Order: sequence, then C-alpha cells, then structure tokens
Amino acid sequence: MSLRRALGRIVCAGLLLIATGCQPAKDNADRPESSREFPRAYRPVSKLGGNGTTSEQSRDDRREAVTVMELADIRPGMTLADIGAGEGYYTVRLAARVGARGRVLAQDIDAEALRKLGARVERERLDNVSIKPGAVDDPRLPANSFDRIFMVHMYHEVSEPYAFLWRMRPALRPGGQVVVVDVDRPTNQHGIAPNLLFCEFGHVGFRLVEFVRKPELAGYYAQFEAVGKRPEPADIKPCRKPGKATPGSPA
Repeated sequence: MSLRRALGRIVCAGLLLIATGCQPAKDNADRPESSREFPRAYRPVSKLGGNGTTSEQSRDDRREAVTVMELADIRPGMTLADIGAGEGYYTVRLAARVGARGRVLAQDIDAEALRKLGARVERERLDNVSIKPGAVDDPRLPANSFDRIFMVHMYHEVSEPYAFLWRMRPALRPGGQVVVVDVDRPTNQHGIAPNLLFCEFGHVGFRLVEFVRKPELAGYYAQFEAVGKRPEPADIKPCRKPGKATPGSPA
C-alpha cells in the first residue's frame, strides 16, 4: 500500500464515517452530533404537525383507531409505545384496548404536547399510561419492552430516520412489530411514499410484513418486524431514490 493511500485511510477513519463514504465533519454541521455516525437522509422533512385534538371526532367517525388496532392485533395485556403521541388521540384508545394488565408509553419531542397529554392522562385516570420525552434521533425506549411500537402520521417528520430506527429496534420484544400509518405524498408535505418508507426501514434491518390502504385511515398502514442482526451504523446505506423499492416490498 502506498504511503499516500495509507494516510488517506487514516484521515478517513478519523472523520465521520457514513454510508456514502468519508466526508468532512463540516458537511454534517447541521445535524445532531449523536446522528453523525449514521448516513444522512436524502429527503426533505416536514415541519412538526399540529398536536391538537380537534379532529378526534372525525377520526373516530371513520373508525381510524379501531381499524389500526384491529390490523395490529392489539389485545389486552400488551405493552405498546405511541411515538409522536401529541395530545394523545392514540394513547388513550390504546390504553383502553390493552386494559389494566397492559401498558402504553407515550413519547413525543414536544414538551407542550406532553404537558397537555399528562393533564389528559390524569383527568381520564389512565393508570396504565406513562409519558416520556424523546429526541429527534432517539425515541429513548427501554430495551426488550414492547409488543408494538406505533408511529402514526409522524414518521415523515423524523429528520434522522436511520439513527432513530436503529435506536428504536432494541425496544421490541421477540415477535414485536412496528406500525406506521402515513399518507402517500412527498415528505415535505406531511407524508412519505411507501417505497421510501420500505427502503429506510429495510436498510436498518426491518422487513415489511403487511401493507394496506384503507379509506378509514385516509392513507396507508405498514407493519414491520426486525430481522437478522442490527447493522453497524457505518454499514447502513442511505436511500437515494424514493421510487425504488427494497427487495420483498410491494411495488
């Protein structure tokens, strides 16, 4: 090996390693330091959506939550996580579904939304609900704890999907699965194309097990399971072409 090549490898090892190769740290200055060992997401990100409860009745009228819980096979006694819980539309309905023997952990990065959710949990006496703040690149879930993790109309707001999914994966119990409900439109318009969703999950070691479109959801439902070993952050390849499906995913 030439001296020049050896020096190049040393320099590269000292900088942030991402799936696209060695890049100067300044290229990642706009990212959280805790995300920089993961590849950048080559997609725009929606601004945080509203957390209000004004649409709850209309969502109930079209049986949205009931449909999602039936698709996810939610049963009494399960332990669930509601990521991006907002003011608790799904949290309270999941809590009723799993009953007193079950548990729901509601997580969000919006402190005001969590404050309102906390007040709601106390008001409705939901003793099986816990609340926890998360981070933009880490849901901060306890390991080996959940039968289902829900991400409803929020995944398109995740700016560091590879770090987020990588850190979320150990929270699943054996047989646990991740449920995503979203809309098929560009990520900067509060949605995500299904094939891009499949790609990002697939590159962190998840396999799609169910995908359906239903009018009750005003969008689509996707369910994933973890397979194989969790990849090393430097081995994760970013999804550059939103229209390209991962192997085994529906076109």
